[in-house]
Amino acid sequence: MDTVVERELELRLVLSPEHSIPVPALLTYRTEDPYAVHIDFHIGTEFPVHWTFARDLLVEGVFRPCGQGDVRIWPTKVERRNVVFVALTSPDGNALLEMPSAAVAAWVERTLRIVPPGTESERLGLDEGLARLLAPLPADDLWLSDPWPSDESQDGEA
Repeated sequence: MDTVVERELELRLVLSPEHSIPVPALLTYRTEDPYAVHIDFHIGTEFPVHWTFARDLLVEGVFRPCGQGDVRIWPTKVERRNVVFVALTSPDGNALLEMPSAAVAAWVERTLRIVPPGTESERLGLDEGLARLLAPLPADDLWLSDPWPSDESQDGEA
């Protein structure tokens, strides 16, 4: 059975050190995709902006700086509040988002209780999928037999 863990949050899009704007977001974790977390940012358009990245990155980023390239995450304090910053980079632009640390940490903890670290691959069903893929089928007998009779005649005709 697949499980979904969701959490609605109000993030802050940091525009400058002095100015940020609220951005409603939805954090989603699905056991059918156990290595990933999904974030939908609702920015007033018809469709939300969707990002997917490694759950391990968010788990680590709650405690210490991590990531490189497109997604970087680090904990810090802003006005005596514990927050987690997420820096996102894409060909379309960059965004720096401020997330409430306690809410993110609690959500991450829920995902870790459902799928503990190191057990993600068990959720993918790779062994069962490979067994089905490699299992012989009745038609395989036809492929294994010689489709052309030998050139020698069976009844002695030439």
